[in-house]
Amino acid sequence: MAIAKGHRFAIDFDAAFPLGLVLVGEVAPDNEYQSREDRASGRPTRQRVDETTGKRQWKATVTDPSETNSKRASFDVTFLADVQPVPTTAEALPGMRPIELEGLTAEPKVAGNGEFKYQSYVYRATGFKAAASGAKPSRSAANNADSSAKAA
Repeated sequence: MAIAKGHRFAIDFDAAFPLGLVLVGEVAPDNEYQSREDRASGRPTRQRVDETTGKRQWKATVTDPSETNSKRASFDVTFLADVQPVPTTAEALPGMRPIELEGLTAEPKVAGNGEFKYQSYVYRATGFKAAASGAKPSRSAANNADSSAKAA
């Protein structure tokens, strides 16, 4: 049984991004390309619609702190939702906020040019997970607490 091209694999957020993600900037509509002639004639911009779900597409730039290659650390995530998703966490720095995604899927693709191609993914999500009410310990702090408890 073959897997069809364009198949989206559901994946747990923590498995895909063990150190989480950082949203850079804001979520914006993913608009279709508009030529110079279209703009000059006053045609309205149209937001893209996902062919599989029929939902509107929104784009956001994120950074993965666990990625060691700086050129691959930042990428776009496509949100599939009828209304614009709003992050639920506060900004850590101006324009940057730690986030967790819900409804995450990954679609494999080939990226790069010429002989420098590599395996990459198109990430899609349905929204942001609600922010925890209390302060969430970092994963490394939780691991340190577990190892010190085992040592005792």
